[in-house]
Amino acid sequence: MIDGKRVLIILPAWNEAEGLPKILHEIQQKLPGVDTLVVDDGSVDNTAAVAAAAGSRVAQLPYNLGVGGAMRFGYRYAHLHGYDVAIQCDADGQHDPAYVPALLEKLQEADLVIGARFAGQGSYKVRGPRSWAMKLLSVVLSRVTRTRLTDTTSGFKACNKPMIEFFSQWYPVEYLGDTIESMVGAARCGFVIRQVPVAMRERTTGTPSASPIKATIYLARAGLVLLLAMIRRMPKHLKTIEPATRTAAASRRELVGKA
Repeated sequence: MIDGKRVLIILPAWNEAEGLPKILHEIQQKLPGVDTLVVDDGSVDNTAAVAAAAGSRVAQLPYNLGVGGAMRFGYRYAHLHGYDVAIQCDADGQHDPAYVPALLEKLQEADLVIGARFAGQGSYKVRGPRSWAMKLLSVVLSRVTRTRLTDTTSGFKACNKPMIEFFSQWYPVEYLGDTIESMVGAARCGFVIRQVPVAMRERTTGTPSASPIKATIYLARAGLVLLLAMIRRMPKHLKTIEPATRTAAASRRELVGKA
């Protein structure tokens, strides 16, 4: 626990056996009060065995579903087991667990908190069409969420209990659905989204794509995902999940009225 809250860090992992021991050890050292769940997304290496040997809870998916599918399972696990906070963290070492307390503190005024690059910490740089797409998405989604966002595709996020319930019932698994569409859906249903600045590290495994062609394709696909997220109908039953920020605001108004 951290400050009386049960916290689960969810790490979606696909063939991450090489880097997992280091990040899991780091989480245990920096955040001894949290639980971890590694969602093995159809890996063909020893990801599950390595995670279990490092002391983490492990869930193995029968085949690769992508980050969205892995995280949907993670949120369902968090909801079923009554966690107060769920945090998404990459298994490749880019996300520093030392920033988790900052995300948790910001959750006092939000339902979903994003650990944002390009917000004043670190030297992470993106150039070319991918940078243009990120800036465009940030401008549009800042308006949708009614707050300034600089990194709408970050995979470092923290959710409170109502947000966990929401994502356990609805979490897009399509390309960029776990970042863009999930954020738009949450905002459309009244959840408050904020960000905190974080510094991203170099990944310990894998190779980032820097192809101009792939970056241009990313720009086009990101725009399409955003358009679909804005016009797609949200399931009606999701509107019955009350955001914690809305409940807290109502309680404050009630106290002011009694005073």
